[in-house]
Parts: sequence; C-alpha cells; structure tokens
Amino acid sequence: MDINFSNSFFDSLKRIARHNTWYYKTWDFFRSGLPGFIRNLWVFRKCLWNHRWWDWRFTMELMQTSLKEMERGMQEGLEIKETRNKKIYKMRKAIYIMDHFMNDDFIELAEKELGSLPESSLEFKQLENDPDLFEMLDKDTEEQKIHRRKVYARAREIEEKMWIELWETFKGQDYSKFDDKKEWNDQFDGSGMRGWWD
Repeated sequence: MDINFSNSFFDSLKRIARHNTWYYKTWDFFRSGLPGFIRNLWVFRKCLWNHRWWDWRFTMELMQTSLKEMERGMQEGLEIKETRNKKIYKMRKAIYIMDHFMNDDFIELAEKELGSLPESSLEFKQLENDPDLFEMLDKDTEEQKIHRRKVYARAREIEEKMWIELWETFKGQDYSKFDDKKEWNDQFDGSGMRGWWD
C-alpha cells in the first residue's frame, strides 16, 4: 500500500510550525488578542463594573451579556437557517427569562394573572410598657390575606417554572430519543448551549 502526501499537507505542517514561533505569537497578540480583549472590556463594561461575588444575579448578568453577544453574532452566522433560527429563538428566550430573574418581577407577573395586591395595611403601634419598641399590626381582611397568599404562591410557581425552563434550554434535548425515521432538523428545537456555536 502506497501512502502519498500532497504539497498542501507539508504546507500545513509549515504553517503549524510557524504559528508556534515567538514572533508569530507576538504578532497575533497585537493583531487579534489585544483588540479582542479591549472589545470585550467594552462589551462587558457594565456587568464588570457592577459585579460582586456575593450575589448570583451579577453572575447571571455576565452570562446574559455573553448570550446577547452570541445571539447577535449568530444572526449573521454561516449555519443553515433551519437550525440557526431555532437556536436564536432559544437564546432570546433564555435572555428573556434571565431578565425576569435579574428584575425579580415574579410578583408583578402573578398580579397580571390574579389581580393587584391590596395596599399594605401594616401599622406600627408603640408598646405601652416600653415606648422604644413597636408592635406590627396586620389590618388586612381575611379576603385580602387569601389573595396575598395566592399571588405570592403563583409568583413562586412562575419563578420555579422559568428556572426549570432556563436550565432545560441550556441543557438541550436528548438526541438518543430522536426518531430515526424523521428528519433530524424537524425534531431539533434549538436548545442545548453546547451546540450554540457558528
């Protein structure tokens, strides 16, 4: 058995060797490394400025900013439209869900479904035996208390549902459950962060 190499094979070996030299690495640093770093500083400037280690929302803000940048780039990507558009839709959905978590507006979403919460009827009454202390009195009617509980319970349901949907979107589908008789693109829904690249 004869093994033959084309000239392009040896050219690619030379290119690999050249890419590992100090002068190429220096040139590449100034050509793409440093400009890319400066661009990233600009893109992530707000979340870098705001970031604190002690709250998960800051981490989510970094992730959302990165996902927005990825979604913007995917719109002009090289992938076929059928799968690319599904991925873009799932990215936008994840960005939308992250907005709700960062704004913590689940009570407002529940109020849209069930009606607004009544005005707070809490009062503070000074204790007779100790004027420096106050007692908190809840003046809600029983009906108002029931409505509050319903709104808060629904807000928690919405939050849990969105949390699960967000991570299912990142996780993606189980391809082993795809039907071999159907087209792969027809079964693919765009989810799965590991496949979001162009």
